Amino acid sequence: MGTTVGLLHPGEMGASVAAALARAGSEVLWSSEGRSAASRARADSAGLEDAADLGALLERSQLVVSVCPPDAALEQAQAVAKRGFAGIYVDANAVSPATAREIGEIVRSGGARFVDGGIIGPPAVAPGSTRLYLSGDGVREVAALFAAGPLEAIPIDGPGGAASALKMCFAAYTKGTSALLLSIRALATYEGVDDAIVAEWARSIPELPARSEGAARGTARKAWRFIGEMDEIAASFAAAGLPDGFHRAAGEVYRRLSRYKDAAEAPDLAEVARLLLCEDVEGGSS
Repeated sequence: MGTTVGLLHPGEMGASVAAALARAGSEVLWSSEGRSAASRARADSAGLEDAADLGALLERSQLVVSVCPPDAALEQAQAVAKRGFAGIYVDANAVSPATAREIGEIVRSGGARFVDGGIIGPPAVAPGSTRLYLSGDGVREVAALFAAGPLEAIPIDGPGGAASALKMCFAAYTKGTSALLLSIRALATYEGVDDAIVAEWARSIPELPARSEGAARGTARKAWRFIGEMDEIAASFAAAGLPDGFHRAAGEVYRRLSRYKDAAEAPDLAEVARLLLCEDVEGGSS
């Protein structure tokens, strides 16, 4: 008989994690209490069983996986610990190593074992696209649950916090440089040299024109998710004694783009540049 896993909560990434567990043979539960119609639709599509509320989910689960916005990760862990969950708690959120260690202390205080997780890649639909790095107590036990699904689980050496550190380092580059490229194009637009910088990039760094265009299309509708992640990355740099201002600024870039949440179509770069410059765009001003 497979392991029963409780998934908190089925956003786009969380639903793909749950589907990967189900494909690998686990029974996967979720709690519909207080969740949106969109969450219900994702849970149904992933084949999850509704346990109705958190208490019922925890009673039936041997393992809980938390995939939620970074600013909700601590609150989620506290809610689980308060109910005395004694299984394995996997925090797979984009949080700093310090936040991950705090989450570990919280869930252990309630009787659970803690595994730190960091997801790199898009929602896990096809094999080879997405990795779940794991560190802490019981990582190989958790990794084995994903062995037959499309999400590759990779144990790494180190205590809780190591997997989150890896995630922070990776996203610091990928999402940080996307914000930087969008800001550069906005500045070039403001100064009237956008065509010139694109032409120079085409000669000297030929991948940057397409990357900057792709950053606008690929991040605008997801920008609201990245605000808290940039704060966690900045906190990671600060905790190491490194300057944290770059990713604080990146968070502000994504905050300005958060109006595109749930937009029917991704904006082009010209519209993104105008919005970052706080100029009027279609539908109002920022």
